[in-house]
Amino acid sequence: MRYHNITKDDMLNGDGLRVVLWVSGCDHCCESCHNPITWDPNGGLLFEEEAKKELFEELERDYISGLTLSGGDPLYAGNRKDVLKLVGEVREKFPDKTIWMYTGFTWESICDLEIIDFIDILVDGEFVLEQADPKLYWRGSANQRVIDVRRSKETGEVVLHCE
Repeated sequence: MRYHNITKDDMLNGDGLRVVLWVSGCDHCCESCHNPITWDPNGGLLFEEEAKKELFEELERDYISGLTLSGGDPLYAGNRKDVLKLVGEVREKFPDKTIWMYTGFTWESICDLEIIDFIDILVDGEFVLEQADPKLYWRGSANQRVIDVRRSKETGEVVLHCE
């Protein structure tokens, strides 16, 4: 897996203060995407032990609420195996931290993936310029949903995270 950046003390990509891993690779290519530099799966840097160490050191801080995965798209086909391994390690090492994931895929198309079992909140759907609204919490366009994954899996219906 490749990545572009690790953002520390982020307040825009989920609730609380978070660490954000911006992965490389996305084939949604949404019009007016805020981060098109991350589309290229060969862009950025290789996510190696040093990057994982940096990420984990940030997650060890008491005031950090958790990890957010964004990009690019963490569920880009070339990222899925490595992202699954990473979220499994994060969940094991930091069971009280939350894991948020942004993806251009819809809940309905990915809800049965193994990786979803490690995610607390999923922001789904492609960014749609015609539905863009800067007043929305944690998402860029009105078609996107901020989904409470655990409650959605329990009920079998999409349960939105409170804003």
